[in-house]
Amino acid sequence: MSDLTLPPSLWRETAIAASPSHALAGAATADVAIIGAGYTGLCAALRAIERGLKPALIEPGEVGFGASGRNGGVVSTKYRVSLSDMARHHSVDLAKRMNRLAHDAMDCVERNVAEHAIHAAGFAMAGNLRCAHNANALMGLSDEARIAMETFGDTSLQILDAAQTRDETGSSAFVGGVLNKHAGVIHPLNYARGLARAVRDGGGQIFERSLAERVDQGPAGVEIVAGQGVLRAERLIIATNGYSDLSPATSGVRKSVIPFRSAMVATEALPAEIFATLMRGGRSYSETRRMMRWFRRIDDRMLFGGRGAFGKADSAAAFAALEAAMKEIFPQLAGARVTHRWSGLVAMTMDSLPQIGLANDRTAFALGYNGAGIAMASFLGRCALDILLGDQADLGLMRRKRPEPIPFYFMREPAVRTVAGWYQFLDRIGR
Repeated sequence: MSDLTLPPSLWRETAIAASPSHALAGAATADVAIIGAGYTGLCAALRAIERGLKPALIEPGEVGFGASGRNGGVVSTKYRVSLSDMARHHSVDLAKRMNRLAHDAMDCVERNVAEHAIHAAGFAMAGNLRCAHNANALMGLSDEARIAMETFGDTSLQILDAAQTRDETGSSAFVGGVLNKHAGVIHPLNYARGLARAVRDGGGQIFERSLAERVDQGPAGVEIVAGQGVLRAERLIIATNGYSDLSPATSGVRKSVIPFRSAMVATEALPAEIFATLMRGGRSYSETRRMMRWFRRIDDRMLFGGRGAFGKADSAAAFAALEAAMKEIFPQLAGARVTHRWSGLVAMTMDSLPQIGLANDRTAFALGYNGAGIAMASFLGRCALDILLGDQADLGLMRRKRPEPIPFYFMREPAVRTVAGWYQFLDRIGR
């Protein structure tokens, strides 16, 4: 198996120490087996413990190896699909339900940090400002915010003009924005490691460096073969998201998502006077471009990220483009040195919504967070355990009868590159 260690990143450099780990060896038993030790799997395990069950997680790398240890630490209530589109294509009541679920997911993170004393996560309900890059984008943002406020009763939103946005961000690159006060920032790897500690403290097992090679289903439960070990359990949850192609045992969900690379850069420590005018609210910020870029402060550094069809591996050109975009938006950073560069995979779905449901009577799945997974993965992990035990959770448009595959999945890589190129062109011409 190739090395599945977290890449060098600002998060890995500043994280609390990981708990001692061990691989699956010999025979082990559990009430619920979970493949994937990211937010989804860890929160499913915590929910299992709450319900009096013994969980065991199998992870091919280490806790948080996937998106949970690499993301930008932006905790938000947003979906890639607008609430107005949900109302138009389905119903106002269903859109209201989806809005409520998004806020429930946000509350789930806050509750996890408090209940499990994950102080190192540095969670702060600081808000998120969506910044409009042109007048058309601001009109769309403002219309959506008014609908959310008037139709869905969402009191967390505030529309800002160009001057207010400039004062908030320290950049003149935007014409306005919408502030979502019910959003936050977090140290993503510390959050994952804190959840893992809580799982172990509650009696759960976590087997790292253990690739699930095969899942055998029988009348008494499931048997997972991983290297030199076998894990037997009554039930199974698949929680592998954008890394579902690492394990042969998760082939049933692999074609439900298209991995899309998201990259980040972090600057060197910056002088205090820089942050006297830059991102003074300590929030997270994102753009309205189709190839979205986002930024936030972490201690005395700027963290700047963006999406792109960067292929299966990082490239110097991709990181250089990201750094150039950061310095274009923030000329104050012209002389700042970038010290960290890393990336991870975002799991995109066909309808841009997460998927959760049962693959069979003994197997649940939750994945496809479309780049907004910290809150929703935490929440749906818990829901996956409840569904597996027979609860009838109302999860709106996210609940599926089975994993929904991407049509023409074999064309995914050229398709991703084509779509990304088209989006980049539209962004350049201001559409």
